Amino acid sequence: MTSIRRSFLPRGASMALLLAACSAPPEAGNLEPVAEGTAYQAQYRAFEVSRAETALLRAPAMNAASCLPAAGDLGEAGSKVGPATPVALEGELLSRGDLVQLRLPEDETFSGEYVISRDGTLKLPYLAPVEAQGRSTDQVAREIRSALVAGDFYGAEPQLSLLLMDLAPVRVAVRGAVFEPHALDIGGVSGDTVDSRRQAALGASTEARNLSVALRSAGGVRPDADLSAVRLTRAGVSYTLDLRGIVEGRDAPDVVLVTGDEIFVPSRQCFQDALMTPSPISPPGISLYLSNLTQPASGNAPSAIGQTVRELPYGARYMQAVVDANCVGGARASSAARSAALFTRNPMTDVSAVIERPVEEMRQRADRDDYDPYLLPGDAIACYDSGVTNLTEVGRVLGVLGAVAVLGRD
Repeated sequence: MTSIRRSFLPRGASMALLLAACSAPPEAGNLEPVAEGTAYQAQYRAFEVSRAETALLRAPAMNAASCLPAAGDLGEAGSKVGPATPVALEGELLSRGDLVQLRLPEDETFSGEYVISRDGTLKLPYLAPVEAQGRSTDQVAREIRSALVAGDFYGAEPQLSLLLMDLAPVRVAVRGAVFEPHALDIGGVSGDTVDSRRQAALGASTEARNLSVALRSAGGVRPDADLSAVRLTRAGVSYTLDLRGIVEGRDAPDVVLVTGDEIFVPSRQCFQDALMTPSPISPPGISLYLSNLTQPASGNAPSAIGQTVRELPYGARYMQAVVDANCVGGARASSAARSAALFTRNPMTDVSAVIERPVEEMRQRADRDDYDPYLLPGDAIACYDSGVTNLTEVGRVLGVLGAVAVLGRD
């Protein structure tokens, strides 16, 4: 037995392992002033020493303190811009690739189905191309009537109908305070979802080419977005739209887009708690990256952490993800003193940050919401075991090393 005891690690090495297991890990270093509460979210800040002081320093108020004025509340000469849709953007507008049907009574020359050309015009036999891009079918029909009279095909403007039969996808560009700014195609319908009865019917309609679809397809608007003054540029002309109603349950100008439109979402340079809610222009949800505990399981699969756990609704917070990742609960004697780290990135500066919270302290604090960060797309959660579990692991390692040493001596 004496030879076996001497085969273990030296006493100093064993003590070092034990101390390492019991000591607190060093705090994460961050370039941004995360601990002070002036990073992207005030919820990232370090716990206040006195809980009484936190009543005066609530996270939403701290976030709002750095906000620029909403541009839509200023307007020109200080006048407020309302949510009304500009006349030029009203209605369902044509875009290149759209299929239309022109009908004139007892006329086989001009009656037929046409596709809006790549240059945005409707080309009819014997007539000059008619501008169609960004215009309604009624506007195009009026110009066709005038062209038929001007070309001496009719003595007076004839009765005709121009019906939209099928909508083509449109290519638009979205930039500014969205999570994934880029050019994108919206409005397409895959072959397996085509409704044959609707395809055969006269007339067409869709919500898939709306402004809200473009914003959501660009990853959704960020919490720092200024929705009061979203800019839509079409054919060199810019329009300012107040979209705050979309997230506030009010009317808002969700206009139909055409190919070539450019959307810019300005930033208020601050985190707005009110925008952390599901809406037609928010991210569809949060896909989390999770690092599980050693106890009670060695990985996500044994812990029943599947797709429904990794994908949370937009507006979910850090503690919700920590619970979903099985980082909370278990035997209090061995599992209570866990911690979890949030790995995130400031979308305005593209600078990363790490925020670690003791799980049990978050559970106990009445003011936990002020220190419970909202989750953003791309965030990751890492869970750390308690000190008791760490000691158990140290004991296991020492036992293994001792066994190896014994076998080596033999």
